[in-house]
Amino acid sequence: MRSYEELLERALEKLADKDVVRRERFEIPRVSIVREGARTTLKNFSQIAKALNRSEEHLYKYMVKSLGTAGFVDNGRLVLNGKFTESEIQKEIDDYVRLYVLCKECGAPDTEFVKEERVLMIRCLACGAKHPVRNI
Repeated sequence: MRSYEELLERALEKLADKDVVRRERFEIPRVSIVREGARTTLKNFSQIAKALNRSEEHLYKYMVKSLGTAGFVDNGRLVLNGKFTESEIQKEIDDYVRLYVLCKECGAPDTEFVKEERVLMIRCLACGAKHPVRNI
């Protein structure tokens, strides 16, 4: 009788690399922008906020502050004053995820904002850790 590990190794050897598909449970939608004159519109803004489980308002405040510009939300789109590239906006979204979405203890994206004594905290639903959130 073979051990479990031996059987598992044998099964993995028989699988071709193309048969193994790895997908992360947490995927951030890639930004989709349109430039119109001196404005940049993030077309899938509400989709990104929903995927991150954060309010559009909080993500909006972070984006305009970090990009150093003004803007507004219009029908699920974020309209920014200025010309920005997809990579610049994607970098800011990734930084937002690192600061305000991922748990600092276990790295899980399953977090939520909770207010404790006038302090906004991130609570991890996976491990239970709590961390204070830096104000925007």
